[in-house]
Amino acid sequence: MSEINQYILTWQCPDTTGVLAKVTQNLFEHGAFVTETAQYSDPYSETFFSRIAFDDRNMTVAADEFAQGIDELAAPLNMQYRLREKNHFPNIVLAVSKYDHCLVSLLTKWKAGALPANIVAVVSNHQDCQSLVEWHNIPFHYLPVTQDNKPEQEAAILAIMENTAADLLVLARYMQILSDDMCQQLRGRAINIHHSFLPSFKGARPYHQAHQRGVKVIGATAHYVTADLDEGPIIVQEVKPINHTYTIEQMVHLGHDLEATALSHAVKMHVEQRICLNGDKTVILA
Repeated sequence: MSEINQYILTWQCPDTTGVLAKVTQNLFEHGAFVTETAQYSDPYSETFFSRIAFDDRNMTVAADEFAQGIDELAAPLNMQYRLREKNHFPNIVLAVSKYDHCLVSLLTKWKAGALPANIVAVVSNHQDCQSLVEWHNIPFHYLPVTQDNKPEQEAAILAIMENTAADLLVLARYMQILSDDMCQQLRGRAINIHHSFLPSFKGARPYHQAHQRGVKVIGATAHYVTADLDEGPIIVQEVKPINHTYTIEQMVHLGHDLEATALSHAVKMHVEQRICLNGDKTVILA
């Protein structure tokens, strides 16, 4: 018996009558065996979003011919889509500074097989995490950054992504603000973790801001990076109730757990093609 190959098709297009039927009919005609579906019709943006997982146990055409059929279907529907074999994991690059809690979470899940991606490099403006990264046999790139060399340093990060065919840059507590140009180049391909429950307490020292305001809920937000600081489309938010007895230090320690959880969930959903951009928001096709 030949091996069964699994595929993921994530797509979106202007919402009109029959768009889902046209796509599923195309899959049916080529013998695709659907194993998972999720869809959403947004009445505000009038956009239809869908994620379909299928395998080739009954496929009547070769994979490249099937992909060509989807490409031909996409044009008249004005459809944006991503199609890949499920086991062809996307490559990701992690960026980190000194804090390692988010990095540790991602490396642990990756090594355990719970993160379906290839971590092909880690870049950092500090050397604190170098031994940890190299213990995992992942290339570590020390790229110190100053106000004067920032363009060259960012160019080096983009070059690493290009040379490794990386699909995603993950800012795992990378304590640098990316330039507007880099944000534009990585639109929809860079995820940041903000140690706060956005949209409150943007920028630096959010736990101190939260403590001053006497918040009753603490949180962390994973979002796509845009040129507007900490205002990119939100992917995951994790929260935990607290009270007036919590010190800033306790809030920071609790926040580290929330940050690691939120970022890991966001990266996993991205590499599984469960996220679609919808203007300034995201649609999660779980």
